[in-house]
Amino acid sequence: MADLERAPKVLIADPDRWSAELLTELVRKARCGAQLVVLQDSHSVLEHCRNGWPELLIVDYGLPGIGGLELLREVRRQRRHPPVPFFLLTERVDAASVRAALPLAPTAYLAKPFNAEDLLQRLRNLLLEPGEDVACSVPPRSPEQSLDVFLAEARESSSGAPLLSVVHEALSFTLDAHKRDLAELEPLFHQDPQLTGQLIAAANSAAQHLGNSCQTLTQALARLGPQHSLNLALGLALQRSVKLADPLLVPHGQRIWQQSQHTAELARWLAQCLEGDHERCYTAGLLHLLGDLAVLRSLQSWRDLGGEELTAEQVSDALHKHAAPFGSALRTRWRLPLELRQLIAAVFQLGGGVYSKEALILHVAKLAAELPEGEDASRLARHKAARMLGLDAALLASLPKLTSSS
Repeated sequence: MADLERAPKVLIADPDRWSAELLTELVRKARCGAQLVVLQDSHSVLEHCRNGWPELLIVDYGLPGIGGLELLREVRRQRRHPPVPFFLLTERVDAASVRAALPLAPTAYLAKPFNAEDLLQRLRNLLLEPGEDVACSVPPRSPEQSLDVFLAEARESSSGAPLLSVVHEALSFTLDAHKRDLAELEPLFHQDPQLTGQLIAAANSAAQHLGNSCQTLTQALARLGPQHSLNLALGLALQRSVKLADPLLVPHGQRIWQQSQHTAELARWLAQCLEGDHERCYTAGLLHLLGDLAVLRSLQSWRDLGGEELTAEQVSDALHKHAAPFGSALRTRWRLPLELRQLIAAVFQLGGGVYSKEALILHVAKLAAELPEGEDASRLARHKAARMLGLDAALLASLPKLTSSS
């Protein structure tokens, strides 16, 4: 068993938050105890390295400041023996760019979007000795910290929701079996609130080309491309507490996922009937309970970090108190497009002012999804939102009958 005090330091320098998070998870997967430093510009990298060199630098070619290539040149000027390992990640794969980098002897010159499994193997080869086995304990939690304080602190740093079990299993198999087929996985992605939200956020990040905002998963996948989309999904599957395991939390997760999917499906159906934007309506419906799911993931993290066993009352109280703040903080931190956030808000309340067709559709879909199974939705025709949409009792009665297994 390796001594954790020998854990290597790995410096990741990438201006894109989502790429940096993916790289972080891959390093943790390769060497769980690695000391990670994540920076966003070349000046910070040079400042950090003046106090000691890491065992590995992973740097984006387009790093703000002098850039990744010049940073590699500066590192090689130090003439360290052996040379500091340096992975240069770049979208520049033309012959001239490759020729410019080769004299500086990068340890790896990897085209973006890179192959996550290939990079993971390179990291293992570099950070582990042949036959070395590293086991890392879960980082400790302060024993004096109460659950309520833990959740309040987690709200501002939450990574989001857990993954659906079927999605987590499919991604884990993809990573372990080196089987990459986004077309096969895409239908599962459309069911998962966390993947949908994170990929939309990544597609709207500053690292992507500017233009119209992406507000649906289909738009996000098109902008990110299949390789980068799959990489981000694989990185998500590697995160801690991303799968609900506590027996008390699993039923809550299943109920909330079902509610999200039912609202999304009903919103899409209504939008298609009324010639609205059915994809945006589906997306907003799927994401409207992201805060509830994020609370469940934080409760799973509490258990994973050694927190005491939860009670049913604690879980209910946590959802009631923290779900809305978690959801609001997460959507803001992810910088989801304002139009999409407004649609999500309309699921819960319409507020004042002029209502868009899609906002009214989302509100009616939520009401319909909350009806007891088998109950006729025709009575919703009396609701303000339904009346404004011109929905009559006959159309509402023909809403798809969704069951707990659908």
